Amino acid sequence: MFSIESWMRDYQKAVESRFGGRVWLIGLQGSYGRGEATAHSDIDAVLILDRLSAEDLQAYGRLLDTLPNREKVCGFVSGKEELLAWEPADLFQFCHDTTPISGSLDSLLQRIRTEDIRRAVRIGACSVYHMCAHNLVHEKSAVILRGLYKSAAFTVQAVAFLRTGVYEKQREALRSRLQPEDRRILEAGMELTRKPAVSRRELADFSALLLDWASAWIRRTGSPQGEEGGEWSGGAGK
Repeated sequence: MFSIESWMRDYQKAVESRFGGRVWLIGLQGSYGRGEATAHSDIDAVLILDRLSAEDLQAYGRLLDTLPNREKVCGFVSGKEELLAWEPADLFQFCHDTTPISGSLDSLLQRIRTEDIRRAVRIGACSVYHMCAHNLVHEKSAVILRGLYKSAAFTVQAVAFLRTGVYEKQREALRSRLQPEDRRILEAGMELTRKPAVSRRELADFSALLLDWASAWIRRTGSPQGEEGGEWSGGAGK
């Protein structure tokens, strides 16, 4: 049986052997980091080096090729200085979704302000809206739609954090901290993930629900009241 703990130990050993003192952070994201992994889950490994070159990336790729379950490995790799200068709205999700194995994210967390989290909600809603509309017209893909619901789940995590001050990694715990409209999106995404196949009618219905939700949050975060924070106490559809 696959053990993420055992795999991460081998991963950390290989990374530290190859890059030595250049390693700033090793972490784990995604479903394994949340404790919600299934047999089909990817391994979202995070590696931050003191700096990053194309040669480092090639060496890292060769290193991953030596590890078991290579086909499941993805994740994030970056240089430290680039990450410290990253868009703060993106850093909010990165920091809270990353479980550090070695190193600390404290210096990044200190850079994130409330307005950055609000921006994360706005950017997330805009991205979901655009891709949902594109998918409904062109690809009509259930795979893409599942990915969009996953992105929406990250956005509602940010919404819940703004309202409660608590970041819930696990979906079940997150449900209780959401307003009805946001909870419906989270639950629809969970339902969609469980479906082995999606009919045309279901694709249309799930897309309509997601599009309306994203539209509401775009309008809300674009309003003067939303920018001032006065609108964050109610559901997205109000």
